[in-house]
Amino acid sequence: MLLLAQRRKEKAFRKVTAQESSEMEARHRKMNSKYLTHAKKLLQQGDYLQASEKYWGAAAEIVKAVAAKRGIRLGAHRSLTKFVVELDEEQPKLNLVTEFSVANNLHTNFYEDWLHPKMVIKNAETVKNFISKIERFL
Repeated sequence: MLLLAQRRKEKAFRKVTAQESSEMEARHRKMNSKYLTHAKKLLQQGDYLQASEKYWGAAAEIVKAVAAKRGIRLGAHRSLTKFVVELDEEQPKLNLVTEFSVANNLHTNFYEDWLHPKMVIKNAETVKNFISKIERFL
């Protein structure tokens, strides 16, 4: 069991070279922008499930961009959450953990279709706010 926990930890944050870091940051920023553009269109079309997933994707990509800037490649969802917690500890007034949890709610909504459309719209605003805060780390 301890070995499994160690392997998870090793997979969570992987150091990368400066060149890889720069390339990854650019790629994640590009994907963040793409997902935000798509999410806005999907929300306007009333496709709340797809919009939910795109807003989640945008939040995840901007977190990955910050990690890449710091020379870190993030793995699975767990590593995203752990990294956001670390950023929140650096800047607790930004309330990053709570806002990232909202993004995760949208991700869950994509699979469960449980959020009312008005909640998706409000959560989308929270995610956009989260993204603008995270961009301060870039």
